[in-house]
Amino acid sequence: MRLSIAIPIYNFADFIVETLDSIVAQDGADEVEIVVVDGASTDSTPQVMADYQTRYPRVRYERLAAKGGIDRDMATAFALTSGDYCWLFSGDDIMRPGALRRALQEIESGCDIYLSQHMEFLGKGRGFTPWPVLNGEGARTFELSDAAQRQAYFASAANTEAFFSFMGGMINRRASWDRVPFPEAFDRSCWAHAARLFELMPKGLKLRFVPECWQDRRPDNDSFMGGGLVKRLALSIDGYNKIADTFFGHDSVEAFHVRRVVRDEIGIGSLIMGKYVCALDPEIESRETLDRLAAKMYGDFSLKNLHARFLYATTPGDRIRRWDPEWSAKEEKKAMMRRQQRAAQAKG
Repeated sequence: MRLSIAIPIYNFADFIVETLDSIVAQDGADEVEIVVVDGASTDSTPQVMADYQTRYPRVRYERLAAKGGIDRDMATAFALTSGDYCWLFSGDDIMRPGALRRALQEIESGCDIYLSQHMEFLGKGRGFTPWPVLNGEGARTFELSDAAQRQAYFASAANTEAFFSFMGGMINRRASWDRVPFPEAFDRSCWAHAARLFELMPKGLKLRFVPECWQDRRPDNDSFMGGGLVKRLALSIDGYNKIADTFFGHDSVEAFHVRRVVRDEIGIGSLIMGKYVCALDPEIESRETLDRLAAKMYGDFSLKNLHARFLYATTPGDRIRRWDPEWSAKEEKKAMMRRQQRAAQAKG
């Protein structure tokens, strides 16, 4: 098998059918292995998949005995496939028409990893738009074991997808992936797969960037938001700082660009949103953690970063009400519901 598509899921019964339908309808679907790996979902996923397999018996369903967390379940999903290449596809996204045939064509060039773009939903009235990964034009290939090429690649990064934050945007060669073991130090970070690829870079990792949108990312499901906004920000800020510092050192060119990308991707507006939700529900959202994250995010010395730290310190969180009243109203409603639930639980 040349290509496998591994889809790790947990409680995605509402999404997985549409995702699979977008794959099995592709030109080339009969040439690939499709495996859904369920991390012991507690919703109706088993029944949904049983029904789906009556229509498409070629789709394999593997239910794990226990939830291992996104990091281990992704690694397990990869291991349960057999193709020379594995596309770790998100179980709530949609494969765009023609994407599978293009992927099959691209992997014939024999690189270690292929990175594509996706379509991102910007909100009502704005619809979907191509989401950048690298700055600059055209398809490019980088040998990331070469310091000059690696630093050029890091310098061209437009967001953390260049550093493998979007699982569905990359296809990995099995022989390369298996050269290093599961990175235990990054288990439960949500970025163990990225850490594995960072570790591979100095040892040889040839990356091909394909500036084509191969999937639509769903706008209505961020599975990382369960712990609140501040914890979601910490996943990216702490997680990517740790990866960069571990494999290249804090003062390296590579780590500098990782911090730049995380800073640009999150932005000062998200930190102001964080101040607002901390005021709404301090039992869930930690202002102390948010302040620490802001200091880390803008820790590199520059006038731009000094200005951002000043804005963070002086802009009241409730300013977001004027900037984004719809988002603010939703957050107020969610905070009120959480308070009511806690009060009900306290009564018995």
